[in-house]
Amino acid sequence: MPKPTRIVFFGDSITEAGVNPGGYIAQMRDSLSARNQAANYELLGAGIGGNKVYDLYLRLESDVLEKRPDQVFVWIGVNDVWHKKTHGTGTDADKFERFYTALIKKMQAQGIRLTLCTPACVGEKTDCTNTLDGDLNHYANIIRRLAKTYNCGLCDFREAFLNYNLKNNPQNAEKGILTTDGVHLNEKGNALVAEMMLEFL
Repeated sequence: MPKPTRIVFFGDSITEAGVNPGGYIAQMRDSLSARNQAANYELLGAGIGGNKVYDLYLRLESDVLEKRPDQVFVWIGVNDVWHKKTHGTGTDADKFERFYTALIKKMQAQGIRLTLCTPACVGEKTDCTNTLDGDLNHYANIIRRLAKTYNCGLCDFREAFLNYNLKNNPQNAEKGILTTDGVHLNEKGNALVAEMMLEFL
């Protein structure tokens, strides 16, 4: 029997919650079971709440490389943007790109297949009035560019969430469509993420 493909989900609180019942990683497991493919994949969550890109860099060795994964989904960026506003910390765009590039190079040097994910949202309003839309778009563009440069898969949640909200958020609500609070995923958000990620397995 061939060894299952080992996949690590590397990120922040959104990923940390992904392993809980109803979370996107749990939903992916259920979908694979339903297709009789569960034995082919091992899905491991490596999300820690509040993490920014340099936190991932600091725990790359212990939380990813030592697990010897075949594939890694990197989903980071929302706190790098959001914490500027809430905590005065965040990560400047040039530093974000440098740390992210270092992560990519270290993982690719181990032969790991990478899928990069853009930060989805901080607020779900559809009329560009979420205060951090501009920053999020900027950081999402950095990730899109890195995916292209380093030949990684791209899971563009930023684009997917915007498109979904344009169709399903006629009241221009700040939260409650795909998220519980404008950032963390609700049931529909988890389902959307699981469905998109499954295409990259």
